Formats: sequence, structure tokens, C-alpha cells
Amino acid sequence: MSARLGIVVIGRNEGARLERCLASLPQDGPVVYVDSGSTDGSLELARAHSAQGVSLDEEKPFTAARARNAGFERLCSDVPNVEFVQFVDGDCELREGWLGEALACLDRHPKVAAVCGRRRERHPDGSPWNRLTDFEWDTPVGDAASFGGDVLLRAEVLRDVGGYDETRIAGEDPDLALRIRRAGHRIERLDVEMTLHDAALDSLASWWRRAVRGGHAYAEAYYRAGGDAEPALRRHLASTVFWGAAVPVLALVAAPWTAGVSVVLGAAAWGALAVRIYRSMRGRGRSSADSALLGAALVACKVAELQGALVFVWNHLLRGAPTRLIEYKGR
Repeated sequence: MSARLGIVVIGRNEGARLERCLASLPQDGPVVYVDSGSTDGSLELARAHSAQGVSLDEEKPFTAARARNAGFERLCSDVPNVEFVQFVDGDCELREGWLGEALACLDRHPKVAAVCGRRRERHPDGSPWNRLTDFEWDTPVGDAASFGGDVLLRAEVLRDVGGYDETRIAGEDPDLALRIRRAGHRIERLDVEMTLHDAALDSLASWWRRAVRGGHAYAEAYYRAGGDAEPALRRHLASTVFWGAAVPVLALVAAPWTAGVSVVLGAAAWGALAVRIYRSMRGRGRSSADSALLGAALVACKVAELQGALVFVWNHLLRGAPTRLIEYKGR
């Protein structure tokens, strides 16, 4: 791989997942690994794979955004003329053929500043929570509004928009994507296998914490945007507040005056939403089992995301203190 492309990997205690990630990268180009306080020898492992290692100062809060910026800064220092940077999370493996397809897209379309593809779960049948995560990555092909942690970016555009926002504990990718689009550039999602992700979600608690983190990100994005929040974000938060708070709270408050009927009606409303999601997923070709799983999970997700939004309100608006990193999996 020529020096026009560099790769930045970020990680924290990824263990064997990082080993697979590093082994999947091209061996003939610059690779930077940024470590956020690992205690499992991740930094030494990366250096053994000929990656440049960067260890973040533990005096400052860790965020994925901070790690990506540090990796990009080191990459630009080592390769000043780098044109493109592929970011990869340490729990992901780059798929063969992805970089060639993605670079060709950027060469063909000068207005495209970011390219992403299909991220898949390594063990989608390992747990229902892994399977839900695999569904999450299955987004429409073509012009896209956002991207995730794995993305190929034009280095010049990343510099121009100021890089990632290091103060965000989550949601740094949609924020960067929004700034890229508002600067007049496009984001393209290709119908190409990009990365294999190992969510390692082995419990409801892990999946729930991940959803809480997402709710925190949505609330923070809305707060920072003020009156300039995008319609999709407004709709998402309105849905979260309605289904996650208004329906259950009203049902419980009204219970003494309705002899408990309001609680039954609230549960029925949640059930109706789950059925509506089920039918929508079936219409998109999902199996009955997968559609039922998505219906139940997306309703429960409203409550988890509401919890995350309330954590943001409590910490940032009432306590005046940033939220600590919300981690959802161990080693």
C-alpha cells in the first residue's frame, strides 16, 4: 500500500481482537496504533506488528475521538503527504479488497470525503445481543448521512473540519460526519464488505450499557446543536422521550384512578410498537425470529436510551461535570 494511505487503529484492552485486527492490515503501508490505558500488553503487541505505537496520557479522560486525533496527528507527522486515512477500531478486522474499492471510489468522486462499507459481526449467532448489533450495521447503500468508527477519510478534509471532537464520550462519528457534510462534501456507503467486528456482547447488561451510551450521544448532539439540530435527530429523541418516558410514566401515574387499566394500556402500546417494528422488518425480508427480536429490542432500547439522555442531563446540565467513558464490554 502506497504512502498516500495510512491506517489508524485505536484500542483499549482488546486482547485477541487486536491481534486479529493488526493481522488483517496491509503490511506495506504506515500503521499507527493508539492505546487508551490498556493493561493487557496491547501497545507491545502493536509494535510487534510493526505499527507505530502511541500511548495516551492517562491524566486526561479517554475518548475514542481523542485517540483517533492522536493517531491522525502521528500519521501526518510520519507521512506529511498522506492523502487518505483509514480508521479501524481495535475490535475489527479489515476485509480483503475493501481498501482497493474504497480508494477507487474516492479517486472517481472528488466531492466524496468519506467512504464506509458493510461492517459485520464476527459471531452474529453467538448471542442475541451480537445479532442485534449486526442488524445495526446494515444501513442503506449510496449517499449517507453518517458513518461509524471504521471509515476511510480524505486527510485534507479531516484537517479542514478540525478532526474529531475529543470532548464527546460517544457520538463523535456522527458529529464529524455532520461537519463534513456541512462543509460541502459527501459521504458514500458502498455495497462492499469493510470490516468484521467482534462486539463480544454476552449479556443483556452489556447490550443495555451500549444502548445507554447511544442515548447519551443523542442527547449531547441535540444539546450542542441547539436550534440547528437535524430533523432526524429531533425525531429520534422525541420518539425516545415518548416511548421511554411519557407512556410508562402516564400509565403509572394514572393507575390509581383507572384501577390499573392504564398500566395495561401502556403495556399494550409498547406491544403495538413492537408488532409494528416486527411487520416492518418482515416486509424488508427479515425472518420471523429476527423480526421479533428487533421488535422487542427496539422497544426496550427506548428506555435504555432515555437513561443515557438523563445521565447527560444530570452530569452536564445539573452537576456541570463530564460523564465518564461508558464501557460496555470487558476484555
